[in-house]
Amino acid sequence: QLTNPMHRFWSDGRWNKLTMAHGCYWGKCTFCDISLDYIKNYEASSATLIVDRMETIIAQTGERGFPFVDEAAPPSVMKAVAIEILRRGLVTTWWTNIRFEKSFHYDLCRLLSASGCVAVSGGLEVASDRLLKMIDKGVTVAQVSVVSDNFTRAGIMVHAYLMYGFPTQTAQETIDSLEVVRQMFHASVLQSGFWHRFAMTAHSPVGMYPEKYAVAIVDENAGPEDAVFSRNDLIHDDPSGGDHPTFSEGLRKSIYNYMHGVCLDDPVTRWFDTEIPSTTHPPDLITRHLTLGQKRQVQATDRVLWIGGQVNCGASEKKGQSRLSIYTKQGVQHLESSSAVCNWLATTLPLLTPSHPKMTYNKLSRLYENSSMSDMTLFWYGDIMESLKELGLLVV
Repeated sequence: QLTNPMHRFWSDGRWNKLTMAHGCYWGKCTFCDISLDYIKNYEASSATLIVDRMETIIAQTGERGFPFVDEAAPPSVMKAVAIEILRRGLVTTWWTNIRFEKSFHYDLCRLLSASGCVAVSGGLEVASDRLLKMIDKGVTVAQVSVVSDNFTRAGIMVHAYLMYGFPTQTAQETIDSLEVVRQMFHASVLQSGFWHRFAMTAHSPVGMYPEKYAVAIVDENAGPEDAVFSRNDLIHDDPSGGDHPTFSEGLRKSIYNYMHGVCLDDPVTRWFDTEIPSTTHPPDLITRHLTLGQKRQVQATDRVLWIGGQVNCGASEKKGQSRLSIYTKQGVQHLESSSAVCNWLATTLPLLTPSHPKMTYNKLSRLYENSSMSDMTLFWYGDIMESLKELGLLVV
């Protein structure tokens, strides 16, 4: 049995492979073959077409599991697909590859989870802000931490692609990268990961312009001796980088143990037989990133969705109050409010479900204020709305 949780997703059971888009919408990572057609020519499919295909394949195969094998699934398409799945009442399980975009806020992750998304895999890569900038990854360690936490809290497993040996990566940076990974597992924002040794490919920016990355190609016609399909990987010298092969076994052992919750409190130096530097990161680096989090402002054009259960307004034991009842999988939740607010919510929340036309925050505000209610901003951040947000009121 495979020990890596994400590898088990890939290998266990039967899956119907699909894509949400051709190519990569980012298309900038310097280690990637971004000059080739399957990366550079980006074209997304519509959510309607994607879910049509899912329904057709389910009817043909009887299997409801879908890995979307995109280079990186676009967040906007993922959102649209999730809404379409919920609109149709389709029961499915799916996962995909992502970039750790800041657009993956907690509400979007909850929407994806409600539609059947169970896992995502994305590139934390070198787990070093200096090197992530050199890769042109477009993310930071802090951003990856917050987004991973959003997915995890929504019940979606997170797998990190990890890389070591990128040009100019020092021994210190490799150890600091491992410390980032240790802290992310310790904070339970990562559940799966795998370390890959950097490979210089011929059609990547690093392979085409090695001098920009302080490395040199040993032989343009050389590559791995055991290459079968092609000799696309270029042998290179990295004079300013560390001795990358010495870290291979320690990184492999560390990730295996971290995925099993073992040795998460131990110093990362324990995984290596040779003398290596201690990390320069503070022990609370990731928890500080999570504490700062992502402050998100609701925009007027954002869609407001209700993915909670059926609601109704009834009598309350409290004088002058009514009771809003929300039927969830965990049981019935009750909220007390004025009769006017209770009736407005019981009427309005069903209009926010995926089966209804898009309701923006701006339009919802007008509905509320036109009903002779108070200011929407005060109401939106009041106790009853905060409770409804926990029960399935999303802004996406």
